[in-house]
Amino acid sequence: MRRREFIAFLGRAVAGLLASGAGGQTRIPKVGVLAFGYPDPSAFLTGLRDGLQHLGYEEGRSVELIIRSAGGKLSTLFSLASELVNLEVDIIVALPTTAGIAARQATTEIPIVVEGGDLEATGLVTSLAHPGGNVTGVSAVSDDVATKSLELILEMLPAARRIAMLVNADSRFGAAMLQHVQAAAALRKIETRGIQIGEADELEAVFAALDEWKADALLVHPALPQKSIAVLALKHRLPAVAPTSIFCEAGGLASYSADIKVLAAQCGAIVDKILKGRKPSELPVELPTRFRIAVNLQTAKAIGLDIPPTLLTRADEVIE
Repeated sequence: MRRREFIAFLGRAVAGLLASGAGGQTRIPKVGVLAFGYPDPSAFLTGLRDGLQHLGYEEGRSVELIIRSAGGKLSTLFSLASELVNLEVDIIVALPTTAGIAARQATTEIPIVVEGGDLEATGLVTSLAHPGGNVTGVSAVSDDVATKSLELILEMLPAARRIAMLVNADSRFGAAMLQHVQAAAALRKIETRGIQIGEADELEAVFAALDEWKADALLVHPALPQKSIAVLALKHRLPAVAPTSIFCEAGGLASYSADIKVLAAQCGAIVDKILKGRKPSELPVELPTRFRIAVNLQTAKAIGLDIPPTLLTRADEVIE
């Protein structure tokens, strides 16, 4: 038997043993997936499913995924977290940090695996090395990643002196990210304006205000409607960057981020460890192993921006 086939067989066997209930009846482990809705969870869900399948799990037979998305509504997010707890799921996978906070408020007993911002800075874990509670996961968007996004803007627009940043008003990590970017911008003598977004219907007025302020560029928090912002940025000819590749794929100018599907597969591997008996408190929060630069050349041409050839050479993906 080939090594990969043996690993898949072993995964199915372990999942089957874990699912065995009283009286010889089979109980399939239930994994609840709680998504805030921003960014679009589709790519994450694909990566999570692929990761679990690679480990030998078969959805519907050796694992059940119960998926709930709040569509960007905070009040809905908390009620969905409670719903998953009432459904007695074995694990909750939360995307992003805001969903992790909602899940932890709903339960301190059910293991929670979060893919999001800095899990330590937002208080979800005691430390990355020793989470200490029922939460662990993958800390994908750190303050450093936000600063790299700022540097990406300046590489494309060396003369930029006014940079705005949109953050989700309900995101604890968004506030920390904003402070870090503002501090980094101040060292470069760049004026910044942080704007908190509560509802998607605020965006039209926000972009009108950015026109009046004469913003040179825009940095976008991942927990916002990426497609809507990308469309408005193009309409207002405003160069926009985000620390998520979803933004660039949606029409944003550029992104500096980890691969969302790889992050999801990392979450799947953590789910596997927990189903096999490990405790979240014993599993260190993981970090991305590789970051990617994506540039949307079509958007750059539409807004009349010439991308430096050196950046295009370094980019992992150029959308034409």
